[in-house]
Amino acid sequence: MSETRFPLSATETVIKTAKTYARDLAERTLATAVVAAGGVAIAAGPADMFHASFWETMAAAGIAAAGTLLKGVAARAFGTKNSASLAKGV
Repeated sequence: MSETRFPLSATETVIKTAKTYARDLAERTLATAVVAAGGVAIAAGPADMFHASFWETMAAAGIAAAGTLLKGVAARAFGTKNSASLAKGV
């Protein structure tokens, strides 16, 4: 019986997967924070962003969601085709 050889050991795979997950999570978190801050600034206005109304906050959430969606689409166009991340190898 021949032995199947895999390119990475189980330990190497887990470490690579954890690194990939951490990079992807860090990128998405940072991108969402930047887009959300921009959404609040646009929806409530920079001078009034700490006193936003309920609807201004909802608008900011919608802007953040749309920005994150656009970032994911851009990542597919400019990054790895099967990932919503712009980080290489994710």
